[in-house]
Amino acid sequence: MRTSVPGSEAGRRQRGFTLLELMVVIAMIGLTTAVVSLALPDPAATRLDREAARLVALLESARTQARAGALTVLWVPQPGAADTDYQFLGLPPAFQPPLQWQTREVRAEVMGARSVVLGPEPVIGPQSVVLRLEDRQVVVASDGLSPFDVVTGEARDEGTVGAPR
Repeated sequence: MRTSVPGSEAGRRQRGFTLLELMVVIAMIGLTTAVVSLALPDPAATRLDREAARLVALLESARTQARAGALTVLWVPQPGAADTDYQFLGLPPAFQPPLQWQTREVRAEVMGARSVVLGPEPVIGPQSVVLRLEDRQVVVASDGLSPFDVVTGEARDEGTVGAPR
């Protein structure tokens, strides 16, 4: 029969981890996860999709105001302006939305025209806007009767609308 002698190898053997060791490991995992999640940048795709959804809401709101007030409203991108990225011409000042992109690097281009016509007629004709950020692009379009919506990320021939996503 073997007996353990204090200080021998069998007496020093541990049967698991101490609570302190486990807490240190969990704290390290938590800190690492926090640093990694904060270090990841917001991808351009997410920012561009957010701007496209915001533009859809702004265009539809202006289109509703134009029809309700029997106004001709134009949405005009302002690529070289320092303080505005686009304008809503024809809207009363009380209904003017913010005129800047939330992501300042976004660029917009109306396909086949200089502006988007939003009213006062219920049918406005097919129109589309290409939004670009870095190497990505998204098309916001309407066939003239249906509301504006985000369509496939590829611009098609001028005046045509892509298939909805």
